[in-house]
Formats: sequence, C-alpha cells, structure tokens
Amino acid sequence: MTLRGKVFKYGENVDTDAVIPARYLNVSEPDQLAAHCMEDIDLDFVNKVKPGDIIMATTNFGCGSSREHAVWAFAVNDINIVIAESFARIFRQNMFNCGILAIELPKTDIERLFAMKGDLTIAVDLDKTEMTAHSEDSGQPPFTCSFQLNPFDRDLVAAGGWLAYADKKF
Repeated sequence: MTLRGKVFKYGENVDTDAVIPARYLNVSEPDQLAAHCMEDIDLDFVNKVKPGDIIMATTNFGCGSSREHAVWAFAVNDINIVIAESFARIFRQNMFNCGILAIELPKTDIERLFAMKGDLTIAVDLDKTEMTAHSEDSGQPPFTCSFQLNPFDRDLVAAGGWLAYADKKF
C-alpha cells in the first residue's frame, strides 16, 4: 500500500491547540472542526490542503491535551500521514486509532527533508516501510529513507482506523 501527498512543513511543539484551537471544542460537527484545522499557525491551510496531503514537523508533535479533536480535524481533511522526529505519546496513538500514519524519523532525516526546497511530495510504501521525497521544482535528487512501523499499527492504518479494523477482525 502506497500513500502519497504534498507536504506542509511546521516546526517544533505543534500542540493540539494549534491543530484545532480550543475555542472550537464545543463544535460537534466534523466538517466544522476541519474548517478550523491549523488556522492559528497557518490561516490558509484548509484552503490549500488536498486529500492525502502530509503534515511534517520537527519535535514533540501533538503535545498538549490528549483530546481526539485534533486528530479528527486531520481525518476529516483527509490527512493520512504526519511525519515528525517525535510525537506526544497519546496523540500518536490517537492518530493510529483514526487510521492516520504517524512516522517518526531520526533528526538527520527530518533535517534533510526540511532542507528540500520547493513543493515537496512524499510517497510512503507501507509494505516496505520506506518513503521517498522529491521536489520537481528544486532540481534536487529524490531522498529515500526507511522508518519503523509495527505490524499492528500498519494494520490499523490499512483498515482506516481502530473501529474499521475491529469490524473486520471481530
């Protein structure tokens, strides 16, 4: 299974309030949550994001609250992958539970990806646990690296999340 998308780059400590500002936590409709995704750090995000696009950050992605609203906002915006050097533990598990792949990469790989100029696109092969990044307008060669993914998390992503996985298994 291969997932592919354009990359949105962010820095360190992107907390759950940056993903979905707390002032919208009284909203119960998923589309309304999605409409405010990332607006405090990227006002135009919801107008630019396309299904399958990828979020990339440095360290401590998803810190802050353990609420699932932030992950739901990504899911409704069809964000399938978040790549970072490190994740807040509960946020990372919430992502897999919703069928969103959390890829942790070493600092050197993250730095190399962040150094790539232009519009970056990444293709992720879940079966090979390998990803390739390229930017056609930069003139730089593609960059390929591998990542760790346990079989259960891979199955959760392939199924579309915990509920879909359980429905198929049980």
